[in-house]
Amino acid sequence: MKQDKNELIELITLNPSIQLDIRYATTNNFTSKTIYPHIRCYLRKEAAYSLMAVEKELEPLGLGIKVFDGYRPLEAQKILWNAVSDRFPDETERALYVANPTAGSRHSRGTAVDLTLINLGDGAELEMPSGYDDFSEKAHRRYDSMLSDKIRLNCKLLELIMEKHNFEPQSTEWWHFDYSGWQPLAVLNVSFDELAE
Repeated sequence: MKQDKNELIELITLNPSIQLDIRYATTNNFTSKTIYPHIRCYLRKEAAYSLMAVEKELEPLGLGIKVFDGYRPLEAQKILWNAVSDRFPDETERALYVANPTAGSRHSRGTAVDLTLINLGDGAELEMPSGYDDFSEKAHRRYDSMLSDKIRLNCKLLELIMEKHNFEPQSTEWWHFDYSGWQPLAVLNVSFDELAE
C-alpha cells in the first residue's frame, strides 16, 4: 500500500529561517555515515504547527530552536538500530536510546523532534547537559550531577515550552520530544527522495 507523503510537512515551508542541523544527512552523527540523502526536516502537520508555536513564543526572549531530526523513514530507523548493536547488545538497553524498528519509532511516525535552544543573536546553542546523541547518563532528563544552574535552567525552559505546546519529553534524551497522541498513528516509510519530489 502506497503511503501518503502529504501527511508530512517540511518545516522550512512554515518558517524559512528555522535553524536545521540534520545530523543524519551528514557524517556528523554517531554512525559517522550519511543516513539521509537530503538536509531537510519533516513532521506531521499538527506537530509541525505546534513546533512553530514554540518558535514564536521563544522569539521575545531572544531565543529560537535548532532542529537535529524529525521524521525518519523506517528504513533509516533500521540502520540506526543496527548501528548501536555492538555498543548495546542487549535489545532492552539499546531501546533506551534507539527505538526498535519492529515496534516502530516515534520519529518514523512523524511525531518526534530532536532539538535544542539557540540564541537568535548569534545562532549559538545554549549550554545543555550533553551533546546531541550522547549515549551516557548525562543525556538523561533527570541527570543532575555537577550541572550548573544555567544548564538546568536551559534544559527546564526547553522542557516547559515544549510541554506547553503538546510535546512530551523523553526520559533518556533531553533533546527528544514526542507530539501528544502519537500512539495510534501509523509508522511511515516514505523516503526523503519521495518527499523532495
